[in-house]
Amino acid sequence: MRAKKATEHGRCLKCRRPLRKPSPDGYGPKCRLKVRRNARTDTASPKWQVAKALELLELGAVIPLRQNRIFLVVADDGTEVYRTAATGQCNCPAGLRSVRCYHAVAAQYVAAA
Repeated sequence: MRAKKATEHGRCLKCRRPLRKPSPDGYGPKCRLKVRRNARTDTASPKWQVAKALELLELGAVIPLRQNRIFLVVADDGTEVYRTAATGQCNCPAGLRSVRCYHAVAAQYVAAA
């Protein structure tokens, strides 16, 4: 049985590589850079959705479940957790009305990275 290294602080949520330093959002430096680059190049989403999606990413509120296709996304007030697909489907109130929500935008950024 192998012992865990003393310098290992968990794994990156995106690529599953060991983290050398603790990360509040759960991503390693390279994956974080890719996610932020995708957010900067997004012109299809309104600016307020991009800002809310980046806030969720900084708080570590986007958790990949199945091969970066299905995500758990915590609501901005922290009371609800929504299942979101990278394709834009979400079970939040806006997503159930077929409106693209910022939860889906955040999931799209993580999946594209």
